[in-house]
Amino acid sequence: MTIYTDLSLRGEAEAIQSIKAKMRKLLNAIFAPIKFIAFILWIIPNAIFALFVPTGSKLGLWHLQFFMRGTMLISGIKVRVHGRLSKERPLLVVGNHISIFEMVTFPVALGGSFFAKKEIEGYPLVGWMAKKFGVIYVDRRPSQAVAGIEKLRKEMARADYPMFLFPEGTTTSGTYVLPFKSTLFNFMENGEDVTVQPIVQFYRYRDGSVIPDQVMADEYAFFDNHKMTQPPYCKVERSLIGQVFHVFSIGGFMVEVFILPPPPLAGMNRKEIATKLHEIISDKFNELK
Repeated sequence: MTIYTDLSLRGEAEAIQSIKAKMRKLLNAIFAPIKFIAFILWIIPNAIFALFVPTGSKLGLWHLQFFMRGTMLISGIKVRVHGRLSKERPLLVVGNHISIFEMVTFPVALGGSFFAKKEIEGYPLVGWMAKKFGVIYVDRRPSQAVAGIEKLRKEMARADYPMFLFPEGTTTSGTYVLPFKSTLFNFMENGEDVTVQPIVQFYRYRDGSVIPDQVMADEYAFFDNHKMTQPPYCKVERSLIGQVFHVFSIGGFMVEVFILPPPPLAGMNRKEIATKLHEIISDKFNELK
């Protein structure tokens, strides 16, 4: 009799949880258009303010944090950080890349700005505002390698705040870490006094629980990644605006960031640096996943 009672109670609890999950999904879908309108209304005054902000200034960096904090609130994105960034400067923070939402969460949680691929500069409004926020665009084409490396060296020497770099060069399904491209570490071969600190990030459900790999690929990956090296593959492809709206429709998520100690890299060439950092980040990713 006790066994039947326990099974009955367990079944009722699971049914209640299922109903709650369906209600949350329905409410998120209902409120997504409202959130999207709120986001557009949030962009307008910030874009106007950005007109008067000197490109790459400290005011632009503050504006980046202010704007992204409001974006996190609207979208339902939370962030949880383990560890602290080094106080050494210049500081290059290297991590795995999942989606555009690193630009939202990292400035709020960690401060600083980004190195980004040149293509983003051409995105309507986004490219311009990001530049105002202090994002530095680097042309990663082989023909522009020398200029890109020189730009990295110059900006790292200038920045007295953390600069983030994603050496995978693209986003994935968020379930593995691609090999790192070594070209942009070329400037460190000449003994540049730069502290490099690895970080590992994961996307979680808002309550901090683990998102299954296939759900991660389907719901959180930024684009159709069937050309990637391994599954799970995302089944759909969304535009930039489509991905933002989709995140509104699922109610947001949590970004969990683990900050690792800066490794000794002196005397290594660019390929050794890229391999070492990938090994550290990928191993920690697989360990904590």
